[in-house]
Amino acid sequence: MRPASDDALYARVTRRLVPFLFLCYVAAYLDRVNVGFAKLQMQADLALSDTVYGIGAGIFFLGYFLFEVPSNLLMARVGARRWIARIMISWGLVSAATMFASSPATFYLLRFLLGVAEAGFFPGVVLYLTYWYPARRRARIVALFMSGVAVAGVLGGPLSGWIMRAFAGTGGLHGWQWLFLLEGLPSIALGIWTLFYLDDGIRSARWLDGDEKARLETALAEDGAAHGHWPLRHVFGSGRVWLLAAIYFLFVMGLYGVSFWLPQLIRNSGVQDVFHIGLLTAIPYGVAAVVMVLAARHSDRSGERRWHTALAGLAGAAGLMLSIAFADNAFAAMAALSLATAGILTTFPIFWSLPTAMLGGMAAAAGIALINSVGNLAGFASPYLVGAIRDATASTAQGMSVLAASLLMGALLTLFCVRRSGEVL
Repeated sequence: MRPASDDALYARVTRRLVPFLFLCYVAAYLDRVNVGFAKLQMQADLALSDTVYGIGAGIFFLGYFLFEVPSNLLMARVGARRWIARIMISWGLVSAATMFASSPATFYLLRFLLGVAEAGFFPGVVLYLTYWYPARRRARIVALFMSGVAVAGVLGGPLSGWIMRAFAGTGGLHGWQWLFLLEGLPSIALGIWTLFYLDDGIRSARWLDGDEKARLETALAEDGAAHGHWPLRHVFGSGRVWLLAAIYFLFVMGLYGVSFWLPQLIRNSGVQDVFHIGLLTAIPYGVAAVVMVLAARHSDRSGERRWHTALAGLAGAAGLMLSIAFADNAFAAMAALSLATAGILTTFPIFWSLPTAMLGGMAAAAGIALINSVGNLAGFASPYLVGAIRDATASTAQGMSVLAASLLMGALLTLFCVRRSGEVL
Protein backbone atom coordinates (compact mmCIF):
# COMPACT_ATOMS: atom_id res chain seq x y z
CA MET A 1 0.00 0.00 0.00
CA ARG A 2 1.32 3.42 -0.92
CA PRO A 3 2.03 5.54 2.20
CA ALA A 4 0.01 8.69 2.69
CA SER A 5 1.69 11.93 1.66
CA ASP A 6 3.51 13.99 4.23
CA ASP A 7 0.74 16.59 4.05
CA ALA A 8 -1.84 13.94 4.88
CA LEU A 9 0.29 12.64 7.75
CA TYR A 10 0.75 16.10 9.24
CA ALA A 11 -2.96 16.77 8.79
CA ARG A 12 -3.60 13.68 10.92
CA VAL A 13 -1.18 14.89 13.58
CA THR A 14 -2.86 18.28 13.52
CA ARG A 15 -6.33 16.80 13.94
CA ARG A 16 -5.11 14.82 16.92
CA LEU A 17 -3.18 17.56 18.74
CA VAL A 18 -4.25 21.06 17.76
CA PRO A 19 -7.99 21.06 18.64
CA PHE A 20 -7.23 19.80 22.13
CA LEU A 21 -4.34 22.22 22.72
CA PHE A 22 -6.46 25.01 21.27
CA LEU A 23 -9.24 24.23 23.76
CA CYS A 24 -6.72 24.29 26.61
CA TYR A 25 -5.42 27.68 25.49
CA VAL A 26 -8.96 29.09 25.31
CA ALA A 27 -9.40 28.11 28.96
CA ALA A 28 -5.95 29.43 29.90
CA TYR A 29 -6.39 32.79 28.27
CA LEU A 30 -9.92 33.22 29.58
CA ASP A 31 -8.72 32.60 33.15
CA ARG A 32 -5.87 35.03 32.63
CA VAL A 33 -7.83 38.01 31.29
CA ASN A 34 -11.38 37.59 32.63
CA VAL A 35 -10.29 40.05 35.30
CA GLY A 36 -10.89 42.70 32.62
CA PHE A 37 -14.60 41.92 32.79
CA ALA A 38 -14.62 41.37 36.54
CA LYS A 39 -13.24 44.91 36.87
CA LEU A 40 -16.54 46.34 35.66
CA GLN A 41 -18.12 45.21 38.96
CA MET A 42 -15.37 44.24 41.42
CA GLN A 43 -13.64 47.63 41.18
CA ALA A 44 -16.54 49.30 42.98
CA ASP A 45 -17.16 46.36 45.35
CA LEU A 46 -13.53 46.27 46.53
CA ALA A 47 -12.86 50.04 46.15
CA LEU A 48 -9.98 49.50 43.72
CA SER A 49 -8.43 52.44 41.88
CA ASP A 50 -7.41 52.03 38.23
CA THR A 51 -3.77 51.89 39.35
CA VAL A 52 -4.51 49.12 41.86
CA TYR A 53 -6.44 47.23 39.20
CA GLY A 54 -3.57 47.66 36.73
CA ILE A 55 -1.05 46.33 39.27
CA GLY A 56 -3.29 43.39 40.12
CA ALA A 57 -3.92 42.53 36.50
CA GLY A 58 -0.22 42.74 35.73
CA ILE A 59 1.29 41.13 38.85
CA PHE A 60 0.23 37.80 37.32
CA PHE A 61 3.24 38.17 35.03
CA LEU A 62 5.76 38.55 37.84
CA GLY A 63 4.91 35.06 39.07
CA TYR A 64 4.88 33.93 35.47
CA PHE A 65 8.34 35.42 34.87
CA LEU A 66 9.97 33.85 37.94
CA PHE A 67 8.81 30.29 37.20
CA GLU A 68 8.67 30.18 33.40
CA VAL A 69 12.18 28.91 32.56
CA PRO A 70 12.27 26.32 35.40
CA SER A 71 8.84 25.10 34.32
CA ASN A 72 9.89 24.54 30.70
CA LEU A 73 13.10 22.77 31.71
CA LEU A 74 11.10 20.51 34.03
CA MET A 75 8.64 19.72 31.25
CA ALA A 76 11.50 18.67 28.99
CA ARG A 77 12.61 16.25 31.73
CA VAL A 78 9.37 14.83 33.15
CA GLY A 79 7.28 14.81 29.96
CA ALA A 80 4.66 17.06 28.44
CA ARG A 81 1.61 15.03 29.42
CA ARG A 82 2.05 15.14 33.18
CA TRP A 83 3.51 18.64 33.32
CA ILE A 84 0.85 20.33 31.18
CA ALA A 85 -1.84 18.56 33.23
CA ARG A 86 -0.26 19.82 36.46
CA ILE A 87 -0.18 23.38 35.14
CA MET A 88 -3.81 23.34 34.06
CA ILE A 89 -5.23 21.83 37.24
CA SER A 90 -3.31 24.23 39.50
CA TRP A 91 -4.20 27.34 37.51
CA GLY A 92 -7.87 26.34 37.41
CA LEU A 93 -7.94 26.03 41.20
CA VAL A 94 -6.24 29.40 41.73
CA SER A 95 -8.42 31.14 39.13
CA ALA A 96 -11.58 29.88 40.84
CA ALA A 97 -10.18 30.98 44.22
CA THR A 98 -9.98 34.59 42.96
CA MET A 99 -13.67 34.78 43.89
CA PHE A 100 -12.43 35.19 47.48
CA ALA A 101 -10.49 38.41 46.77
CA SER A 102 -11.60 40.92 49.40
CA SER A 103 -8.97 43.67 49.32
CA PRO A 104 -6.11 44.95 47.15
CA ALA A 105 -3.69 42.69 49.07
CA THR A 106 -5.67 39.47 48.47
CA PHE A 107 -6.28 40.52 44.86
CA TYR A 108 -2.52 40.94 44.34
CA LEU A 109 -1.72 37.63 46.06
CA LEU A 110 -4.20 35.57 44.03
CA ARG A 111 -3.13 37.15 40.73
CA PHE A 112 0.54 36.45 41.57
CA LEU A 113 -0.26 32.82 42.44
CA LEU A 114 -2.19 32.46 39.18
CA GLY A 115 0.96 33.50 37.31
CA VAL A 116 3.03 30.95 39.26
CA ALA A 117 0.49 28.22 38.50
CA GLU A 118 0.24 28.97 34.79
CA ALA A 119 3.97 29.56 34.22
CA GLY A 120 5.23 27.32 31.46
CA PHE A 121 1.94 26.53 29.73
CA PHE A 122 2.33 28.64 26.58
CA PRO A 123 6.09 28.10 26.06
CA GLY A 124 5.57 24.47 27.02
CA VAL A 125 3.03 23.99 24.24
CA VAL A 126 5.24 25.88 21.73
CA LEU A 127 8.10 23.56 22.73
CA TYR A 128 5.78 20.55 22.51
CA LEU A 129 4.85 21.47 18.93
CA THR A 130 8.55 21.39 18.01
CA TYR A 131 8.48 17.70 18.98
CA TRP A 132 6.07 17.11 16.08
CA TYR A 133 6.48 19.76 13.36
CA PRO A 134 9.54 20.98 11.41
CA ALA A 135 10.14 24.74 11.31
CA ARG A 136 8.63 25.28 7.86
CA ARG A 137 5.22 24.09 9.11
CA ARG A 138 5.11 25.81 12.48
CA ALA A 139 3.74 29.32 11.86
CA ARG A 140 0.35 28.02 10.71
CA ILE A 141 0.20 25.44 13.51
CA VAL A 142 1.11 28.00 16.17
CA ALA A 143 -1.49 30.33 14.64
CA LEU A 144 -4.17 27.65 14.94
CA PHE A 145 -3.16 27.09 18.56
CA MET A 146 -2.92 30.81 19.33
CA SER A 147 -6.27 31.52 17.74
CA GLY A 148 -7.46 30.28 21.11
CA VAL A 149 -6.72 33.84 22.29
CA ALA A 150 -9.13 35.22 19.71
CA VAL A 151 -11.77 32.57 20.39
CA ALA A 152 -11.45 33.21 24.12
CA GLY A 153 -12.33 36.79 23.28
CA VAL A 154 -15.22 35.79 21.02
CA LEU A 155 -16.73 33.36 23.52
CA GLY A 156 -15.41 34.84 26.73
CA GLY A 157 -16.83 38.32 26.27
CA PRO A 158 -20.48 37.34 25.91
CA LEU A 159 -20.07 34.50 28.43
CA SER A 160 -18.43 36.73 31.04
CA GLY A 161 -21.00 39.46 30.57
CA TRP A 162 -23.86 36.97 30.85
CA ILE A 163 -22.45 35.30 33.99
CA MET A 164 -21.94 38.64 35.72
CA ARG A 165 -25.48 39.76 34.94
CA ALA A 166 -27.35 36.46 35.35
CA PHE A 167 -25.68 35.21 38.54
CA ALA A 168 -25.34 38.51 40.41
CA GLY A 169 -26.66 37.96 43.95
CA THR A 170 -27.11 34.20 43.58
CA GLY A 171 -26.06 32.44 46.76
CA GLY A 172 -25.09 35.78 48.23
CA LEU A 173 -22.21 36.15 45.76
CA HIS A 174 -21.46 39.00 43.39
CA GLY A 175 -21.53 38.41 39.63
CA TRP A 176 -17.74 38.77 39.38
CA GLN A 177 -17.28 36.05 42.01
CA TRP A 178 -19.39 33.64 39.95
CA LEU A 179 -17.33 34.65 36.92
CA PHE A 180 -14.06 33.45 38.48
CA LEU A 181 -15.62 30.27 39.85
CA LEU A 182 -17.45 29.12 36.71
CA GLU A 183 -14.61 29.98 34.33
CA GLY A 184 -11.99 28.22 36.49
CA LEU A 185 -13.73 24.84 36.53
CA PRO A 186 -13.18 23.96 32.81
CA SER A 187 -9.41 24.32 33.24
CA ILE A 188 -9.42 21.74 36.03
CA ALA A 189 -11.46 19.32 33.90
CA LEU A 190 -9.18 19.80 30.88
CA GLY A 191 -6.11 19.25 33.05
CA ILE A 192 -7.45 15.87 34.15
CA TRP A 193 -8.30 15.02 30.53
CA THR A 194 -4.72 15.88 29.51
CA LEU A 195 -3.40 12.97 31.56
CA PHE A 196 -5.35 10.53 29.40
CA TYR A 197 -5.15 12.25 26.01
CA LEU A 198 -1.73 13.77 25.31
CA ASP A 199 1.40 11.83 24.35
CA ASP A 200 4.87 12.96 25.42
CA GLY A 201 6.10 12.75 21.84
CA ILE A 202 6.15 10.78 18.60
CA ARG A 203 7.58 7.58 20.12
CA SER A 204 4.77 7.22 22.67
CA ALA A 205 1.92 7.94 20.22
CA ARG A 206 -0.03 4.69 19.92
CA TRP A 207 -2.24 6.17 17.19
CA LEU A 208 0.75 6.24 14.77
CA ASP A 209 2.27 3.16 13.15
CA GLY A 210 6.01 2.54 12.90
CA ASP A 211 6.37 3.97 9.39
CA GLU A 212 4.52 7.17 10.31
CA LYS A 213 6.67 7.67 13.39
CA ALA A 214 9.84 7.17 11.33
CA ARG A 215 8.76 9.73 8.73
CA LEU A 216 7.95 12.33 11.36
CA GLU A 217 11.22 11.74 13.19
CA THR A 218 13.21 11.93 9.93
CA ALA A 219 11.66 15.32 9.12
CA LEU A 220 12.57 16.59 12.59
CA ALA A 221 16.12 15.21 12.32
CA GLU A 222 16.64 16.98 8.98
CA ASP A 223 15.23 20.16 10.47
CA GLY A 224 17.56 19.89 13.45
CA ALA A 225 20.57 19.40 11.20
CA ALA A 226 19.64 22.57 9.33
CA HIS A 227 19.67 24.88 12.37
CA GLY A 228 22.04 22.96 14.60
CA HIS A 229 21.91 22.69 18.38
CA TRP A 230 23.05 25.37 20.77
CA PRO A 231 24.65 24.46 24.11
CA LEU A 232 22.23 25.38 26.86
CA ARG A 233 24.71 27.76 28.49
CA HIS A 234 24.91 29.86 25.32
CA VAL A 235 21.19 30.61 25.28
CA PHE A 236 21.28 33.02 28.22
CA GLY A 237 24.24 34.95 26.80
CA SER A 238 23.00 35.13 23.22
CA GLY A 239 22.36 38.61 21.86
CA ARG A 240 19.97 37.13 19.30
CA VAL A 241 17.83 35.51 22.00
CA TRP A 242 17.70 38.74 24.01
CA LEU A 243 16.84 40.72 20.87
CA LEU A 244 13.91 38.40 20.23
CA ALA A 245 12.86 38.82 23.88
CA ALA A 246 12.91 42.62 23.43
CA ILE A 247 10.81 42.44 20.25
CA TYR A 248 8.37 40.11 21.96
CA PHE A 249 8.14 42.45 24.97
CA LEU A 250 7.14 45.33 22.70
CA PHE A 251 4.43 43.30 20.98
CA VAL A 252 3.10 41.91 24.27
CA MET A 253 2.70 45.50 25.52
CA GLY A 254 0.03 45.91 22.87
CA LEU A 255 -1.57 42.52 23.46
CA TYR A 256 -2.31 42.97 27.15
CA GLY A 257 -3.21 46.62 26.75
CA VAL A 258 -6.06 45.43 24.55
CA SER A 259 -6.84 42.29 26.56
CA PHE A 260 -7.19 44.00 29.93
CA TRP A 261 -8.67 47.30 28.78
CA LEU A 262 -10.87 46.40 25.78
CA PRO A 263 -14.08 46.23 27.88
CA GLN A 264 -13.28 49.68 29.30
CA LEU A 265 -12.54 51.09 25.84
CA ILE A 266 -15.91 49.84 24.60
CA ARG A 267 -17.62 51.34 27.63
CA ASN A 268 -15.87 54.64 26.87
CA SER A 269 -17.51 54.64 23.43
CA GLY A 270 -20.95 54.85 25.09
CA VAL A 271 -21.98 51.21 25.72
CA GLN A 272 -22.84 50.62 29.39
CA ASP A 273 -24.55 47.23 29.81
CA VAL A 274 -21.97 44.55 30.73
CA PHE A 275 -23.64 41.91 28.57
CA HIS A 276 -23.66 44.20 25.54
CA ILE A 277 -20.01 45.05 26.19
CA GLY A 278 -19.29 41.33 26.25
CA LEU A 279 -21.04 40.83 22.92
CA LEU A 280 -19.12 43.68 21.30
CA THR A 281 -15.72 42.36 22.46
CA ALA A 282 -16.40 39.29 20.32
CA ILE A 283 -16.11 41.38 17.14
CA PRO A 284 -12.41 42.36 17.32
CA TYR A 285 -11.42 38.87 18.41
CA GLY A 286 -13.51 37.24 15.68
CA VAL A 287 -11.78 39.34 13.03
CA ALA A 288 -8.40 38.52 14.58
CA ALA A 289 -9.06 34.75 14.57
CA VAL A 290 -9.49 34.78 10.79
CA VAL A 291 -6.68 37.21 9.97
CA MET A 292 -3.99 35.54 12.09
CA VAL A 293 -4.56 32.08 10.57
CA LEU A 294 -4.60 33.40 6.99
CA ALA A 295 -1.49 35.53 7.52
CA ALA A 296 0.43 32.67 9.15
CA ARG A 297 -0.53 30.30 6.34
CA HIS A 298 0.75 32.81 3.78
CA SER A 299 3.97 33.24 5.77
CA ASP A 300 4.55 29.46 5.81
CA ARG A 301 3.94 29.17 2.07
CA SER A 302 6.20 32.08 1.16
CA GLY A 303 8.84 31.37 3.82
CA GLU A 304 8.86 35.11 4.62
CA ARG A 305 8.73 36.09 8.30
CA ARG A 306 10.06 39.64 8.70
CA TRP A 307 7.50 41.68 6.75
CA HIS A 308 4.59 39.50 7.87
CA THR A 309 5.48 40.17 11.52
CA ALA A 310 6.30 43.86 11.09
CA LEU A 311 3.22 44.75 9.03
CA ALA A 312 1.00 43.07 11.60
CA GLY A 313 2.62 45.16 14.35
CA LEU A 314 2.17 48.35 12.32
CA ALA A 315 -1.50 47.51 11.74
CA GLY A 316 -1.95 47.05 15.48
CA ALA A 317 -0.36 50.43 16.20
CA ALA A 318 -2.53 52.14 13.58
CA GLY A 319 -5.67 50.54 14.99
CA LEU A 320 -4.93 51.77 18.52
CA MET A 321 -4.32 55.33 17.31
CA LEU A 322 -7.53 55.28 15.28
CA SER A 323 -9.45 54.01 18.33
CA ILE A 324 -8.33 57.18 20.12
CA ALA A 325 -9.41 59.40 17.24
CA PHE A 326 -12.86 57.79 17.08
CA ALA A 327 -13.34 57.14 20.80
CA ASP A 328 -16.77 58.84 20.85
CA ASN A 329 -18.14 56.92 17.85
CA ALA A 330 -19.03 53.36 18.82
CA PHE A 331 -19.07 52.03 15.23
CA ALA A 332 -15.77 53.63 14.18
CA ALA A 333 -14.15 52.72 17.49
CA MET A 334 -15.11 49.05 17.02
CA ALA A 335 -13.64 49.05 13.50
CA ALA A 336 -10.39 50.55 14.83
CA LEU A 337 -10.23 48.12 17.74
CA SER A 338 -10.83 45.23 15.32
CA LEU A 339 -7.86 46.39 13.22
CA ALA A 340 -5.74 46.76 16.35
CA THR A 341 -6.66 43.34 17.77
CA ALA A 342 -6.15 41.56 14.44
CA GLY A 343 -2.77 43.22 13.90
CA ILE A 344 -1.51 42.56 17.42
CA LEU A 345 -2.58 38.91 17.54
CA THR A 346 -1.20 38.19 14.06
CA THR A 347 2.33 39.14 15.12
CA PHE A 348 2.64 36.24 17.56
CA PRO A 349 2.35 32.99 15.58
CA ILE A 350 4.70 34.33 12.89
CA PHE A 351 7.11 35.68 15.50
CA TRP A 352 7.36 32.26 17.18
CA SER A 353 8.61 30.71 13.96
CA LEU A 354 11.87 32.64 14.53
CA PRO A 355 13.21 31.19 17.83
CA THR A 356 11.85 27.69 17.17
CA ALA A 357 13.78 27.58 13.88
CA MET A 358 16.95 28.77 15.59
CA LEU A 359 16.98 26.60 18.73
CA GLY A 360 16.79 22.87 19.36
CA GLY A 361 16.86 20.39 22.25
CA MET A 362 17.16 21.75 25.80
CA ALA A 363 18.26 25.06 24.30
CA ALA A 364 14.80 25.33 22.76
CA ALA A 365 13.17 24.62 26.13
CA ALA A 366 15.22 27.34 27.83
CA GLY A 367 15.25 29.82 24.94
CA ILE A 368 11.50 29.71 24.27
CA ALA A 369 10.76 30.08 27.98
CA LEU A 370 13.29 32.92 28.37
CA ILE A 371 11.87 34.89 25.44
CA ASN A 372 8.31 34.32 26.62
CA SER A 373 8.98 35.15 30.27
CA VAL A 374 10.92 38.35 29.52
CA GLY A 375 8.39 39.36 26.89
CA ASN A 376 5.50 38.72 29.23
CA LEU A 377 6.87 41.17 31.77
CA ALA A 378 5.07 43.57 29.46
CA GLY A 379 1.92 41.94 30.79
CA PHE A 380 2.77 43.64 34.08
CA ALA A 381 4.03 46.91 32.62
CA SER A 382 1.21 47.41 30.12
CA PRO A 383 -1.91 47.30 32.36
CA TYR A 384 -0.05 49.14 35.13
CA LEU A 385 0.97 51.99 32.80
CA VAL A 386 -2.47 52.31 31.27
CA GLY A 387 -4.10 52.25 34.71
CA ALA A 388 -1.69 54.84 36.16
CA ILE A 389 -2.10 57.10 33.12
CA ARG A 390 -5.88 56.79 33.34
CA ASP A 391 -5.85 57.72 37.03
CA ALA A 392 -3.66 60.74 36.27
CA THR A 393 -5.52 61.96 33.19
CA ALA A 394 -9.03 60.44 33.52
CA SER A 395 -8.53 59.13 29.97
CA THR A 396 -7.19 56.00 28.27
CA ALA A 397 -6.00 57.96 25.19
CA GLN A 398 -2.44 58.56 26.36
CA GLY A 399 -2.14 54.96 27.52
CA MET A 400 -3.19 53.67 24.11
CA SER A 401 -0.63 56.00 22.51
CA VAL A 402 2.12 54.42 24.61
CA LEU A 403 1.01 50.95 23.48
CA ALA A 404 0.90 52.05 19.83
CA ALA A 405 4.45 53.40 20.14
CA SER A 406 5.57 50.08 21.61
CA LEU A 407 4.08 48.15 18.67
CA LEU A 408 5.76 50.54 16.24
CA MET A 409 9.16 49.98 17.88
CA GLY A 410 8.66 46.21 17.77
CA ALA A 411 7.84 46.37 14.06
CA LEU A 412 10.90 48.52 13.32
CA LEU A 413 13.22 46.23 15.27
CA THR A 414 11.85 43.28 13.33
CA LEU A 415 12.46 45.00 9.99
CA PHE A 416 16.01 46.06 10.80
CA CYS A 417 17.18 43.05 12.82
CA VAL A 418 15.62 40.05 11.04
CA ARG A 419 16.48 38.89 7.54
CA ARG A 420 13.78 37.93 5.04
CA SER A 421 14.50 34.24 5.63
CA GLY A 422 13.73 34.73 9.31
CA GLU A 423 17.36 34.56 10.44
CA VAL A 424 18.08 36.92 13.36
CA LEU A 425 21.05 39.24 12.79
